[in-house]
Amino acid sequence: MTDTTDTAAQAAPTPTFDFAKWEAEQQARNALLDTIRPKNKAAIFAVLTEADITTVTVEFDGYGDSGGIESVHAEADGSEIALPEGAIKLLTLGWRETEPTEKTMPLGEAIEHMVYELLGQTHGGWENNTGAFGEFVFDVAAETITLEFNMRFEDSEFFEHTF
Repeated sequence: MTDTTDTAAQAAPTPTFDFAKWEAEQQARNALLDTIRPKNKAAIFAVLTEADITTVTVEFDGYGDSGGIESVHAEADGSEIALPEGAIKLLTLGWRETEPTEKTMPLGEAIEHMVYELLGQTHGGWENNTGAFGEFVFDVAAETITLEFNMRFEDSEFFEHTF
């Protein structure tokens, strides 16, 4: 018996990226993060208020496909102070998870967790290529978190002259 199967037709299928599915997953993830953020924010601000902290400033910097938090400064009465010891419970959402998980972590880690989530939601890829830098300011009295974001970019200009 002769095999008449066309081996070229049986080549491995070309993988495709389902952008619509990915976008729907991201929208659902962002919606879930939006629902858990007020609870996490309230938990963080409650500890900061109890410690009489007036502001927390978190500086970040990223470039070359890498980045991170550079510093976390807490202030009370115009002087820098250490963040209080102890643990705080936050709702976290791991990559591709569809339900939040409650985790207990130190206050500094909780603040960093919130900062990274906010960066990911507002400026995903902030650490790539020439990257970005900036700071988050936690205003305890107003219970607000303000992001000052600076994106770096490269520029080039092309000139051609024929003489």
